[in-house]
Amino acid sequence: MKNFAIIGVGGYIAPRHLKAIKDTGNNLVAATDPFDSVGILDRYFFDVNYFKEFERFDRHIEKLRRMDQGQQIDYVSICSPNYLHDAHIRFALRVGADAICEKPLVLNPWNIDALAEIEEETHKKIYNILQLRVHPAIIALREKVLHAGKKEKYDVDLTYITSRGKWYFYSWKGYPEKSGGVATNIGIHFFDMLTWIFGDLQKVEVHVQNDRKAGGFLELENANVRWFLSLDKNDLPENAVESGNTTYRSILVEGEEIEFSGGFTDLHTVVYQDIINGKGFGIKDAYTSVKIAHDIRHALPKGVDPEKSHPLLLTQK
Repeated sequence: MKNFAIIGVGGYIAPRHLKAIKDTGNNLVAATDPFDSVGILDRYFFDVNYFKEFERFDRHIEKLRRMDQGQQIDYVSICSPNYLHDAHIRFALRVGADAICEKPLVLNPWNIDALAEIEEETHKKIYNILQLRVHPAIIALREKVLHAGKKEKYDVDLTYITSRGKWYFYSWKGYPEKSGGVATNIGIHFFDMLTWIFGDLQKVEVHVQNDRKAGGFLELENANVRWFLSLDKNDLPENAVESGNTTYRSILVEGEEIEFSGGFTDLHTVVYQDIINGKGFGIKDAYTSVKIAHDIRHALPKGVDPEKSHPLLLTQK
């Protein structure tokens, strides 16, 4: 049994990490979050030391590190806002733990180079939650592409619309310097998935980008990708609205829909088990998607391109 601590336990994604720690048979020792609505802990663990102030959490973890063998924290799970990931990863390694971090690992590709140096200095590991890589439908698609022997590039359309209200833009998520913007905050796991399946990035184009949506074109080693990401409920297709859904995700490969809408709730547990078994996705695995999201964030939108733009961009008013 391994000892875990978690940073950001009051956040949206934390329950998936709590479930993964519990389901893999491990122990949560300590948790921190500046907002004390953390009753979710009782669903998974009762004997957890919770700290509202990070400084007290830091002191407690350091005390455990100096105690007899068996009390130290083995892993720190990081569910904090995107712009704090880098600092919290560094904290984990400094207290002698491996870090398990939500996406995005960091906001800038050069931050990964710096973290690699700290890994080497501390002899500890940094893992990223790239859960789509363990989704059965995505694994099957990758195997199909790898064995198809297709010489021409695949044509791919990626669509992800997840409705968000006004609160989103008042929170840290609405500030690109903290969240990385739409492409980073809601798109980075799709960019990782696409490059994992279709190979290295060759070209990035951004056609439209604002605080609510972004769209453009990616040229990968084995695919041309038209992509569209949106927080605007008005972009939802009619079938989603009629079904009462506030989220819509779609991947078309050569016009064929890849169904992967189900099976998301347990993917974190699969990733955690892989990490504990000595595998998991490290910082090298995270690099390409971080770079893509960074390049999109800093790109000058070119405007809609009738040949390369996603179909939904062609209908935007």
